Amino acid sequence: MLSPSFPQRAPWGTASKLRAWQQEALDQYFEADQRDFLVAATPGAGKTTFALTLAVELMRMGEVNRIIVVAPTEHLKTQWADAAARVHIRLDPRFRNSDWAPARHYHGAVVTYAQVAAKSSVHRHLAEDAKTLVILDEVHHGGDALSWGDAIRDAYGPAKRRLLLSGTPFRSDTAPIPFVEYHPDESGARISRTDYNYGYGRALADGVVRPVLFHMYAGKMRWRTTTGDELETHLGQDNTKDVTSQAWRTALDPEGDWMPAVLSAADRRLTEIRHHVPDAGGLVLATDQTVARAYAKILHSITGQQATVVLSDDATASERIEKFSANDSRWMVAVRMVSEGVDVPRLAVGVYATSSSTPLFFAQAIGRFVRARRRGEAASVFLPQVPVLMGLANEMDKQRDHALDRQSKEEDGLDDSLLESANREEETSDALTQEFSYQALSSVAHFDRVVFEGQEFGQLAEPGTPEEEEFIGFPGLLEPEHVHELLMQRQSRQSRLREAREASTAPTETTTLPPPLHRTLKEQRQLLNSLVGLYARQKGEPHGAVHAELRRICGGPAVAQATVTQLQSRIEVLRKRVRS
Repeated sequence: MLSPSFPQRAPWGTASKLRAWQQEALDQYFEADQRDFLVAATPGAGKTTFALTLAVELMRMGEVNRIIVVAPTEHLKTQWADAAARVHIRLDPRFRNSDWAPARHYHGAVVTYAQVAAKSSVHRHLAEDAKTLVILDEVHHGGDALSWGDAIRDAYGPAKRRLLLSGTPFRSDTAPIPFVEYHPDESGARISRTDYNYGYGRALADGVVRPVLFHMYAGKMRWRTTTGDELETHLGQDNTKDVTSQAWRTALDPEGDWMPAVLSAADRRLTEIRHHVPDAGGLVLATDQTVARAYAKILHSITGQQATVVLSDDATASERIEKFSANDSRWMVAVRMVSEGVDVPRLAVGVYATSSSTPLFFAQAIGRFVRARRRGEAASVFLPQVPVLMGLANEMDKQRDHALDRQSKEEDGLDDSLLESANREEETSDALTQEFSYQALSSVAHFDRVVFEGQEFGQLAEPGTPEEEEFIGFPGLLEPEHVHELLMQRQSRQSRLREAREASTAPTETTTLPPPLHRTLKEQRQLLNSLVGLYARQKGEPHGAVHAELRRICGGPAVAQATVTQLQSRIEVLRKRVRS
């Protein structure tokens, strides 16, 4: 029988039999006896094992005699073929559209969604020419483009059986997923129907996946806008979406101090885990190729070892992933390439240094770290302290369905445009706005908190201090039921360390930690009111009229409800006017 934690290592006690959820899903499949069956199982739970076990049984019964697997990427074609060979199913991962049919010594083929979309008639012939089971891996990719969805439906409409697999059976848009049934909910919106669901919470309780701890890092960011203004804010404080996106972009800049500090903390966490799991590895998810290479250089300066860099347009990308999976080197840096389906079970530490912020991408990315190999393994993922990622970290075990009638992105929290818009150069014919371009000026990191199972632990701490180390240096092997207790203990110890430090710190010593928000707001309001008084005397206008004009120019609510960033924006406008 295939190892439940394909491709190499079976977790404790599961190598010779199916996991409970896999057997339960098989029973439900045969009880339902329907043409299409959607299985949603959390990444790392063993969807490949389930699908191939079902394929073996259907072939034994004579229900099907051809197996077609549709995968998202070229790399996964080989991975599926190797897995199938373990249960004596021969699949051709090199099948081309010009081949028309697989060689007679194969039971079928593995293809990609793009391959089907390029020539659906070839794949329709494959489905019609035999009693075919089509396994659609990560089926939500069938909705990546309208033409893809149409091609998938055309190609596999004649198939006798269709098994739909996904770790995340939802999309960040309203493109329908082929062969998925949609039913109206109580509000009338059409929602996808899952035939069998095995979520992260249940998998964690069963010991099938690792517990994931999210290490949130905030910090002070300063940048120059496209209009030439210099802005400064603390990542993680109450900011507008636009300011948050610019601060987030500044944090991810490899030239600042934020990324080196977070990468250093992540590497120290990896070292701690490797005391117990010697081959544990780390993965940095980067936004683009330029910063990926820059992050790799930072990691080399920290560790003295070369990091494996995986780029999507590199012909050797799959080989690099396989080599990293098999060795015991410390770090890999990738641009989206390792976001879904790629199996590197030794990954235990992650750094989420990418601009993608949809629940779909986040779930796929975190899925790279949850695959359990032995009892007690835990994973740590380091994140920027921004609201959208904070919310996703707090909802790790939330079950999501795909909605075709979503009213707006805002309602579902599916806002993936924050950094995309920030990273795009503004195109305009106005010569004045071309005088400046966005520029990250400085960034400083500090530890903010750890999020685990929707609860938050810890408080602000500077990198490299004993207070931060409380949440970096705990053991690499942890039973899920003990994680909460340990975090509570570390939070108490961190508080005692901070109190001791503050008691012994001289008043003249400085810190990079931000002052409490209520103090910052008070200072900004006092400064704004002073400038309003000065300007009102210069112009002979009432204070209220000046405040109203500032709200018209800068936006936002009245002073009492305004955020720090909104107050700073009004202060900058007044400073320029007072000087002039």
